[in-house]
Amino acid sequence: MVDIVDRATRSRMMSGIRGRNTQPEKTTRKALFAAGLRYQLHSKGIPGRPDIVLPGRHCVVFVHGCFWHRHPHCRYAYVPKTNKGFWNGKFRENVARDKRVSAQLRREGWRVFTVWECQATPRYLARLAKTIRSIK
Repeated sequence: MVDIVDRATRSRMMSGIRGRNTQPEKTTRKALFAAGLRYQLHSKGIPGRPDIVLPGRHCVVFVHGCFWHRHPHCRYAYVPKTNKGFWNGKFRENVARDKRVSAQLRREGWRVFTVWECQATPRYLARLAKTIRSIK
């Protein structure tokens, strides 16, 4: 299937996709801060550079986009119709990296939480904050 936009337009569209300070990430940070939790952002010294790090509680939070990180059974985790081979390989690598980084962090004693973009609702984030606050 042919792409519906030209190569330059597609390139501009793809370059606009950012990995930091996404809306779900901002919503998650706001909820944690409102719950009295203080955190660091994108800490370089921690494997995988988690989106949110709560060093005092030894917790990290990854805020994953459903499309890029393949949220199981989510309507946003579709495979584009063009260049399926490329996309399937890209998604496989992303999922493998996520598993590898989470396992490494757990081995190092971190508690790892994942917030999916489709789940970043006030109710879900309040439960997450409550769970993290219960960790001493």
